[in-house]
Amino acid sequence: MRIAPLGVRALIVLSCLAVSAATASRADFSDWLEALSKEARERGISEATLEASLGNVEPLSRVLELDRSQPKAPAGFCEYLAKRLTDTRIERGRRMLEEHQEVLRVVGKKYGIPPRFVIALWGLETNFGDYTGDYRVIDALATLAYDARRGPMFRKQLFAALHIVDQGHQHPTKMLGSWAGAMGQVQFMPTTFLDYAVDQDGDGRKNVWTSLPDAFASAAHYLRRAGWRSGETWGREVRLPKQLIADNADLKTRKTLAQWQRAGVRKMDGGALPVADLKGAIVLPSDDPADAYLVYHNFKVLLRWNNSNFFGISVGSFADELSKTASSQVCRAGR
Repeated sequence: MRIAPLGVRALIVLSCLAVSAATASRADFSDWLEALSKEARERGISEATLEASLGNVEPLSRVLELDRSQPKAPAGFCEYLAKRLTDTRIERGRRMLEEHQEVLRVVGKKYGIPPRFVIALWGLETNFGDYTGDYRVIDALATLAYDARRGPMFRKQLFAALHIVDQGHQHPTKMLGSWAGAMGQVQFMPTTFLDYAVDQDGDGRKNVWTSLPDAFASAAHYLRRAGWRSGETWGREVRLPKQLIADNADLKTRKTLAQWQRAGVRKMDGGALPVADLKGAIVLPSDDPADAYLVYHNFKVLLRWNNSNFFGISVGSFADELSKTASSQVCRAGR
């Protein structure tokens, strides 16, 4: 009998071990999926939904790779803002504000949210629907729920996604989103969808994927429920006296506009702050004290959407650009 060379034998052994490990892994996932399906039934999910959603689901290696990747540190504030508030995006946002003015007017009146903030969120989250994600959300969530790293968090999202299918809002093959499960035009996670999604167009489905009325109303509903105050703005870029910079750049330090005025805070043109019954806090998003913002209650609402000062300022600044209420010189070093 001819004996294969040692190197060939080693490759054969390694291949057999890999196949065995893969088979064991699939078996483990199958057992896990069976237990999850049992719990889903106990939660009221129908057999039809389970079959359509989980019948052919398998772990997605790319999702795990992305989940394991270290998140990139945000770019410097001005670089961050310059990439998001491009002239092209601002011009397109103004066109979208005009094109969809009727549905935005209805949504704005119903929820008390200025249309420019809805368009700003839409533009920044998915570039006006251009990039909504192409992962099957249930497959991605099953992958992350099975994984030990953040399993419980994504297990909750997976059950929410199954409820969305069970309620008839979307078929699982069309429930597309990011690798982490954020879905549709405004990138709602499944639990956020269940809490805030709206059937604005009246077709019986809450469709944040392809119905702009539903997506716009859902975003506005979220902001309203998060505490948005109608008639108030989010904040403004300001000039600070040097003595304020070290001790007052903190969202917890809130003062009336009159108090900030007395402390030497001024509008960017050097003028006095408006006379209004508002309290605000100072935010310094960069190491440059020239980049200073006086932010109000609605800024904190934007942080409920995404808890990042960079994000909150970008949404507010974009919304201001859309209505031409602010100078186009936001973050002067970056534009």
